[in-house]
Amino acid sequence: MSTNPIRIKRVYEQPSREDGFRILVERLWPRGLSKEKARIDLWLKDIAPSTELRRWFGHEASRWVGFRARYRMELEKKPQWTAQLEERLKKGRITFVYAAKDQAHNSALVLKEFIETPKA
Repeated sequence: MSTNPIRIKRVYEQPSREDGFRILVERLWPRGLSKEKARIDLWLKDIAPSTELRRWFGHEASRWVGFRARYRMELEKKPQWTAQLEERLKKGRITFVYAAKDQAHNSALVLKEFIETPKA
């Protein structure tokens, strides 16, 4: 695992130089936002939670524990995508950009934790 930190930021926040390489980790493009304003370097739709999981979660905080566990299981089945993120991280700071309003319960947090957890 690299020593470069992974940051997390809502896509609606102002991009900054400190963000480094900005990766949109959503399956759907954020509503009402132009590509120019978002300043996304890479859009990884396929690393986002499945449509079924996203719909089940529905950003209900009461489903957070179940969502987190299910999304981690999905990520374990996507080694090519997580490996791509780990390689990118070796080149410098990355920021996972997400659209959810809830900053404490979103898929970018789970993805960050997954990537930063040492693999057995």
